[in-house]
Amino acid sequence: MPDMLVKLYDMDFNFADLSAHGITIKKAHISDKKSILDFVKTNFQEAWANECEYGLFNNPITCYVAVCDKKIVGFACYDTSAKGFFGPTGVSEEFRGKGIGRELLLRALFSMKESGYAYAIIGWSADEAIAFYQKYANAVVIEDSPPNKSIYKNLISQE
Repeated sequence: MPDMLVKLYDMDFNFADLSAHGITIKKAHISDKKSILDFVKTNFQEAWANECEYGLFNNPITCYVAVCDKKIVGFACYDTSAKGFFGPTGVSEEFRGKGIGRELLLRALFSMKESGYAYAIIGWSADEAIAFYQKYANAVVIEDSPPNKSIYKNLISQE
């Protein structure tokens, strides 16, 4: 699972209107912490919830959520694994294929650009997500960046 590089200064940010699907993308709010973390733990994994929690305590908050009928259906974070890193991110299975993941990605990357980053790193990208990041963010794989040569090598699970 390699890291990927995104040139933020070279991106076109064409945001989509997802209201036809009843979807709203918004910056997370700390008051929704429990709901957001429960969503991430239930649909993905505890480690992602830990990173997401960190994003909720950043100032400014570095987490976006996708909401449908007052229910969280997706999330995206940045500056949680490390400064300049995008992720974790995910959309619940029943809401995939509606452009929510793309929109969460673009909103987070745009926020990074607005914060002064020229580049973003997509850390430890799953093999099945590489094409998605290439298509929507023009991301490129960083050669020789497997987990044992990345910031994730310090994880207890990597010993």
